[in-house]
Amino acid sequence: MEDKMKLGLLTSILDGLDFPEVIDIASDIGYKCLEVACWPKGNSSRRYAGVTHIDVNTLNPKKIDEINLHTSRKDIQISALAYYPNMLNENLAERQMHIDHIKKLIENVHHFGAETITSFIGRVQNLPVDENLPIVKEIWLPILDHAEKYNVKIAIENCPMYFGKDQWPGGQNLMTSPDNWNMILDMLDSDKLGINYDPSHFIWQQIDYIQPLYEFKDKIFHVHFKDIKLYLDRLHKVGVLAYPLEYMAPKLPGLGDINWGQFISALNDIGFTGNACVEVEDRAYENSRESILDSIRLSYRYLKQFIE
Repeated sequence: MEDKMKLGLLTSILDGLDFPEVIDIASDIGYKCLEVACWPKGNSSRRYAGVTHIDVNTLNPKKIDEINLHTSRKDIQISALAYYPNMLNENLAERQMHIDHIKKLIENVHHFGAETITSFIGRVQNLPVDENLPIVKEIWLPILDHAEKYNVKIAIENCPMYFGKDQWPGGQNLMTSPDNWNMILDMLDSDKLGINYDPSHFIWQQIDYIQPLYEFKDKIFHVHFKDIKLYLDRLHKVGVLAYPLEYMAPKLPGLGDINWGQFISALNDIGFTGNACVEVEDRAYENSRESILDSIRLSYRYLKQFIE
């Protein structure tokens, strides 16, 4: 059968549910894959972070078999193991913990029939890009050597991780733009390093969210479906130098400013047949568990019109 794009879900929005429940919910709605949140337990209080649906620190053959049996029965695949810390954390103990954990994900992802880890490159937020690059090289070359050893891909999301004063001035992820992609991909020069492409982050940066698909088509390992809405009345008052959340908000696909027909058409143009996962971060749908489930259902129904 011909390969085709699979529509999936990033599991972080279902924090508090056991992974079997997450599998059941996603499968019953119609999703075909899951990007599984795999933070170390108790690691982060950041919104949408610190969620552990697979705990690689307590994995054993019995747990692996149980997960694989459940996903098989529900006809759902695991697209990636997800871990999104600031890998260049200035706290060296925390930085080492992030490095150790991502290596553990690399060592375990094959147990679930997957080959991809999704993450951030990270950033020392008080340093300019050029002063971050040597730190990126020092940290990431050994990680990529580890990925090469286990034949695992690492897909870096293009979220700047700059939303408010806690991430001021530079944000916490360097992989934010096509220029930065080129710099980092050239510097690290690994076929195991690629992109987890989220068009929403280009909207508020005023970057074309479609053209880079063509330029980087061979480096797109994974895709996020998340929308974003710019509030122009607020933007005209505060300007682009304000904290981004002062003039924009993440939305469900179809409720923001992305033209999803054009975006998915471009994915088809480049022959993308990988996994594309809905990432829910819409506060309008977070006031109850039922609202969260509604957000997952609505996202699926909207995107399904573009994806068979």
